[in-house]
Amino acid sequence: MADFTIKIDTDQIATILWDCPEKPFNILNFEAIKLLDSLVDEVLLNDNISGAIITSAKPDFAAGMDLKVLADLKNSNGANPTQGLFDGFMQMHTIMRKIERAGMDPKTNKGGKPIVTVLPGTALGIGLEIPLCTHRIFAANNNKAKIGLPEIKVGIFPGAGGTTRLVRKLGIFGASEFLLEGKTVDPIKAKSSGIIDEVSDTPMSDAKAWVLSASDADIVKPWDQKGYKLPGGAPYSPSGFMTFVGASAMVTGKTMGAYPAPKALMSAVYEGSLVAFDTALKIEARWFTNIVMNPSSSAMIRSLFISKGALEKGAVRPKEVPDQRAKTVGVLGAGMMGAGIALVAAQAGIEVVLVDRSQDVADKGKAYSEQYLNAGIKRGKVSDKIKDDILNRILATDDYTRLSKADLIIEAVFEDTKVKSDVTKAVLEIVREDCIFASNTSTLPISELAKASKYPENYIGIHFFSPVEKMLLVEIIKGEKTGNRAVAKALDFVRQIKKTPIVVNDSRFFYANRCIIPYLNEGLRMITEGIPPSIIESAAKQLGFPLGPIQLVDETSIELGAKIARATRAAMGKSYPNDQIDEILFWMEDKGRLGRKANAGFFNYNENGKREGFWTGLQEKYPLSKTTPNLTEVQHRLMFIQALEAVRALEEGVLMDIREGDVGAVLGWGFAPWSGGPLSWLDILGTPYAAERSQELCKTYGPRFDCPPLLADMGKNNEAFYERFSPEKLD
Repeated sequence: MADFTIKIDTDQIATILWDCPEKPFNILNFEAIKLLDSLVDEVLLNDNISGAIITSAKPDFAAGMDLKVLADLKNSNGANPTQGLFDGFMQMHTIMRKIERAGMDPKTNKGGKPIVTVLPGTALGIGLEIPLCTHRIFAANNNKAKIGLPEIKVGIFPGAGGTTRLVRKLGIFGASEFLLEGKTVDPIKAKSSGIIDEVSDTPMSDAKAWVLSASDADIVKPWDQKGYKLPGGAPYSPSGFMTFVGASAMVTGKTMGAYPAPKALMSAVYEGSLVAFDTALKIEARWFTNIVMNPSSSAMIRSLFISKGALEKGAVRPKEVPDQRAKTVGVLGAGMMGAGIALVAAQAGIEVVLVDRSQDVADKGKAYSEQYLNAGIKRGKVSDKIKDDILNRILATDDYTRLSKADLIIEAVFEDTKVKSDVTKAVLEIVREDCIFASNTSTLPISELAKASKYPENYIGIHFFSPVEKMLLVEIIKGEKTGNRAVAKALDFVRQIKKTPIVVNDSRFFYANRCIIPYLNEGLRMITEGIPPSIIESAAKQLGFPLGPIQLVDETSIELGAKIARATRAAMGKSYPNDQIDEILFWMEDKGRLGRKANAGFFNYNENGKREGFWTGLQEKYPLSKTTPNLTEVQHRLMFIQALEAVRALEEGVLMDIREGDVGAVLGWGFAPWSGGPLSWLDILGTPYAAERSQELCKTYGPRFDCPPLLADMGKNNEAFYERFSPEKLD
């Protein structure tokens, strides 16, 4: 079965139907592009066809481009991958320009055939770029559909004409939020924004009627008409100039210059707006080729699209275990984490029993969901019925016996081994023997906690990140005796709640916190060394981290940091390496400056909780050094301290799949997303340089930067992580 088929009705209108075989969504590859081209030729050359409708046999129009096409194009021209990419996308421009011009005379703009698109549902990326080159876009009145160009979120930008056409259709200002932010909207908002033309309850009928009545003038794009002017003004006009100043400031403010794609997009738009349309397409292809050849783009696509998608589809799930989707989940502890877990589970259609020590506390936990849903109603994202359905799935109680039907228990009580042990034993007397028991602990070893269970093979860690309803990552931790059914259960549950899982083996701090804590500690160390906190934070932000290490300590609580430090010191004894960190943490704790929750931490806060600069008491305790290291030195300390820990986790078998190391880092704590993750970043640097640089840092700052044997060995052989540990080899 072909991706595109054609059928001609009695009105001489051809319907080109997109239906990728054996795939839930339509995605475009190069073979399909060529097939579409041949069908367009048939429409234009067949005198018995008066026009065409391009639509989908699936509920959605298209999910985008098969990004493997980019790799294929790179390889298509041997030693010159840049030329292969450019030629491939110019070929796409030629095909889509053919649809747009539709056989009309180049001088008179007459004699063309109307070609329209009908979108039954979601249309993203190339799924919108194809419609943008047709003469009218009809969308079904489907409020679940999403329409937009989200490419910027995976490190590229719309390169099949979407950038050039949307700017010429909406103007630079109107297109900016869709191109620079990757914003997606429902059909009604897409129409009001000017992206599509019609929203209809009967889009196919309306499309046919339009095709039959369309005149020559109706099918000529504005930019192909004489006297066309860019909406809002060209870049050299007063209004256009100010738009570019504002857009440039917005991009710099949001990305801190860390991401190459927005800069390339801005260049393509600016240069393309100064020239004729066909020249603008060539400029777009050149800048798109430039960004795809950037290693950052390849790393982002791999981690945020290919690897993330594979993990969400069960790439690491035990294949021999049958479906383990949860029906009833018991959540122990109705604090912030437990309440968040209850909310996301109920949103996924799962029955939830939320238990705490008193009915009042349990009710307060359920109220968290009600407040969240009320806010959704105000934003128009949630209906009263949806709210009622979700809340009806959450039973708040202080009665443990109500857990008897649960097939999955998630414990989110106080972070104390004895408390967790007591709760585990009590609940296991009530639930079925085959019930999977999970702890949401962020620091306590799962193998140790599992000792409280009569069935350690059914015990696992499911570590959520806060706030649960917003954070995309869930870290699943296998204890020494955890069985495959428990792993499958955890993975199936995470899929149900539409989050991204990684599975790691048990060790101190697992994987995420194992890398996050050194990042926080390095920032605090620099304060004690007299490095200005503003430089530390700025260095992190310019790397693309959502929060610098000092702000992150404030957000997560200085009190929590001090507690973790004491527990780690007790566990590690003489080998404990962080006395320098303890000094500043314990001093802040004694001062009562516990972070944002106390409205006082490394930052000052006003009465509304807004940050108002660094606390001046820091400089009194830790005077600024007379010399300040350069920005790169600070950035290398922040990046390497995490990346080396990721290598050690891979070396020790805590990480079992390289994809999980990178996806987990980017989604879990925002590790420099432009890099694709810590292991991808080391590949970008090259392992020979990375090994050498880590040893330089080790000599200057201490053994925490010591080069792991794995990295040293790979550096000697000039070997990349994604060569040695490629998913294909793991499979």
